[in-house]
Amino acid sequence: MTDREDSWHQPLRHLRATDLSADTGQTPGMQRLEAISSKTVGSERVWMGQTQVSPRTASGDHHHGDSETAIYVVSGHPVFVFAEDGEEVRLETSPGDYVFVPPFTPHREENPTETDAVVVIARSSQEAIVVNLPGLTGG
Repeated sequence: MTDREDSWHQPLRHLRATDLSADTGQTPGMQRLEAISSKTVGSERVWMGQTQVSPRTASGDHHHGDSETAIYVVSGHPVFVFAEDGEEVRLETSPGDYVFVPPFTPHREENPTETDAVVVIARSSQEAIVVNLPGLTGG
């Protein structure tokens, strides 16, 4: 049997919600939990996790390096803020919505409501690249 044939017979990995780890890149004002990664399951090209923003809270400004980020809103009404032409743009979301964050795009998450906002995140890198920034426009 060749290595390629063996790769077709790898076991599935199951992580319970209680198995998620906060031992990943963090940004003030939010909590990231790592689920699928090279550390947890040996993934090579994807990172997946969950983020929670508490009520009436905003994260710090940050970007995720050269990773593309896909976000699925599980609960709450998080607001995703980025800069376009020097002005802040606010994307107001609801459960079931998706948001795409291009590589190196400064942004922040806000939760203006009284309930937790929870999102699932997938990235095109097996690690959670987090670069905290002093602002959305680099200044």
